Amino acid sequence: MGLMDFLNTEGEKKPADASQPTAGAGASFGSTDANTYTVASGDSLSKIAKNHYGDGTKWHQIYEANKDLIGTNPDLIEVGQVLILPSI
Repeated sequence: MGLMDFLNTEGEKKPADASQPTAGAGASFGSTDANTYTVASGDSLSKIAKNHYGDGTKWHQIYEANKDLIGTNPDLIEVGQVLILPSI
């Protein structure tokens, strides 16, 4: 029984979706297939891009996918923000 079973206000269990992979350290999966990442102390978009994509210059893709959350300055990400890591 998962957290969503407890949050379901109608008391109905939702079937488990076996097609979604389990989350690893620092990443989780939402209702879509997009990866997410929770910002930790010392992170930057280029550091996250380097770790996730193997190329720090791909930080622009992370920024574009999270512009509404981050705001106009891509250097100002905050610890605890959950960023979408788009497939590229």
